[in-house]
Amino acid sequence: MQHWLRTVGIAAVGAAIAASLSWISTPVSGQGSTYKAPRAIGTPNPDLNGIWQALNTANYDLQTHIARPAMALRPGPYGPVPAAPVLALGAVGAAPGGLGVVDGDEIPYKPEALAKKKKNQEEWLTSDPEIKCYLPGLPRATYMPFPFQILQSSRAIFFAYEYAGATRNIYLKDPGPPPVDSWMGQSVGRWEGDTLVIETRGFNDQTWFDRSGNHHSEQLQVVERFTRTAPDHMQYEATITDPQVFTRPWKISMPLYRRIERNAQLMEFKCVEFVEELMYGMYRKNPLPR
Repeated sequence: MQHWLRTVGIAAVGAAIAASLSWISTPVSGQGSTYKAPRAIGTPNPDLNGIWQALNTANYDLQTHIARPAMALRPGPYGPVPAAPVLALGAVGAAPGGLGVVDGDEIPYKPEALAKKKKNQEEWLTSDPEIKCYLPGLPRATYMPFPFQILQSSRAIFFAYEYAGATRNIYLKDPGPPPVDSWMGQSVGRWEGDTLVIETRGFNDQTWFDRSGNHHSEQLQVVERFTRTAPDHMQYEATITDPQVFTRPWKISMPLYRRIERNAQLMEFKCVEFVEELMYGMYRKNPLPR
């Protein structure tokens, strides 16, 4: 009797698991490859208007990683250990574990560029441009823990980011080579079917891809692809090319989620005032003794 009950119990558990897996693998209505996004007014193109946000740990590290303290390190008797300012931050200074967003989970650095990445990682707490409130660059602006808004009309596409008030005007007609290098580059967009493709170049070399020190040079080129896959979901891909730093192009991909709160809006995060002491405190004159 006990053997029969055990067999029935195992069969029931197996059936439940199979049913759950079947449910997971079955596309939800409207979220499969046949989804047809609504059209933007006055255009044959999908409507991308809205406030969007990535929900992942890519801003900490594009590659798969375990939970860890912030990566600013100092020499220790048995190897590098977290520096005192990092330890003082406690859990707030730690990075949560997360799955990677890089195809193949490998960033194809050239040897000398990999050495710079490791140095950046060790000095993250004082070197990451995010800490200093510099503009985030691409593709990092997309997956920082802040929402961004796409404003699309029949004649223009504009991206507004909550972080540091960053913005991007997407040219729909190529204006020619970028006149100067900049933090956010020059973006030119086109439609390939229902996918918005944006090619951006003309970057400076001052931004990072994440808090783990992944970096690039002024030769960076980023090709992004935005595809609506459901009413409140969009698939995002970015192909990164930089022959000075990487041995070949590589790609990241992730879903983006529409903020659906009734009063969803971008708030202000003008972070310059938060970093004045960090960046310029050493130049402040000490008050006279009383």
